[in-house]
Amino acid sequence: MSTRWERLLEQKPIPLLAHLLDEAARLLRSELQAWPLSVQELDLATGRGFAELLTVGSARPADAVFREALRLARWDLERATDAVDDYFRNRRYLEAGLTEPDRPALLLVSRWLVERLLSLGEASPGRVRRKEMMAVLDRLTIA
Repeated sequence: MSTRWERLLEQKPIPLLAHLLDEAARLLRSELQAWPLSVQELDLATGRGFAELLTVGSARPADAVFREALRLARWDLERATDAVDDYFRNRRYLEAGLTEPDRPALLLVSRWLVERLLSLGEASPGRVRRKEMMAVLDRLTIA
């Protein structure tokens, strides 16, 4: 019977980048669960529609909003603007069970995710590229 130390030594080492991506996903998940989202700065001219979502005590959107926001964030990181345009032009979020009142939350969460991931890339020049940012989204599961 092996001891816990022997089992620890037998485990394969985790590459630093993989650990960073796992940790980033864990931190993003905890931030998403603690509603409202923390936003450093909000331009009132463009973000006026989001102000209500960011007030303390505002209701957390449905999990479907977060799942769809992950999809939109992926498209944004892939620079798949045609997919995003089609999604909103044809109101594909309705097919996912969302409603028109869910649209601002969907936009806020997807934009928030992209901004967080891009800031991770900026904090680690050349190490975390868009491919790795999308890997964080893959690791990020919404209940």
